[in-house]
Amino acid sequence: VEAVLAAAEEQEAEKRRSITVEKELELEYDLGNLLAVDRNPPPAAALRGAGPQREALLRALARDNTQLLVSRLWELPAERAGGAGGPLVAQLPEPTFRLPREKPPPKPRPPTRWEQFARLKGIRRKKKTSLVWDEQAKEWRRRWGYRRAGGDPSRAWLAEVPASADPEEDQFARLRREKRERVARNELNRLRNLARAHRAGSAVPAAPLHPTGHQDRDELRRVARVARVSTASLGRFQPRLPKESAEPPSRSGGKKRRFEPLLGNLAAERSRQLELLRDMGSKKPVLDITRAVNKQLRQEEAEAAANKGKKQSKRGKRGRRQQRPGRSGKKSG
Repeated sequence: VEAVLAAAEEQEAEKRRSITVEKELELEYDLGNLLAVDRNPPPAAALRGAGPQREALLRALARDNTQLLVSRLWELPAERAGGAGGPLVAQLPEPTFRLPREKPPPKPRPPTRWEQFARLKGIRRKKKTSLVWDEQAKEWRRRWGYRRAGGDPSRAWLAEVPASADPEEDQFARLRREKRERVARNELNRLRNLARAHRAGSAVPAAPLHPTGHQDRDELRRVARVARVSTASLGRFQPRLPKESAEPPSRSGGKKRRFEPLLGNLAAERSRQLELLRDMGSKKPVLDITRAVNKQLRQEEAEAAANKGKKQSKRGKRGRRQQRPGRSGKKSG
């Protein structure tokens, strides 16, 4: 019974340990980041191996350092948040340690043509309110967009004819045409800004990836390759399309260069060098004469077929022109 009571007293004393902790070297504190750096070397003998003694030592060391950090926090000026009955809040100082970030900072967005012009001319942007007073509707409406103040001039029931305009011109059609032109101009400027930003981000200018009316096979293949490597695994686990290579495509779109090892099969290296010297010293041309001749013959046959088709079309037109008088003459006879 005495042993059990003694063990219970030791456990209770361990739970209620004193808040005073003694260290040979004082800890370095950064209360702004809630950081404490312990320069004291731990006992190396107790940290060898993995066992309950090592875990107990690490827990005790973490507990002592946390106690020292909390004691420093209680020395800071504090105040009650939300009145007298609120919680006690400490005022942390400015951080002194500069913590590294996980990823590089984002690159600044390249300025648009209007931003460059405004900076050159010294034009400053003035912030406007989103709501304005509409005299016709007698209410506050948005400055832009749907149901804006003043309404759409192209949808008004009355349009003013300018003094310099043609009185016979349809002013409603003119307003609609001007609106389409403004929308197209804004869309063109938006695409130009995107292309300029894309060229600024990459060394080689690339064609836009937005859909067009007529897309050839190369453009579709390039868009599919870019969409495939846009995943986190760079397209390694994406399902392959029909007639697509098993190797995942690269970001640049080119073939992956493969280099032979510098040290390895010396016999293969010797054979390649001897074959290169044999080709350089031989009088037989490296060019495949049969393949080149066949290619030239196919090209000449294609040109001859195209010229023959043009001649037949011209002859047919001339023949129809010549037959018309004959037919009329037969009918008249």
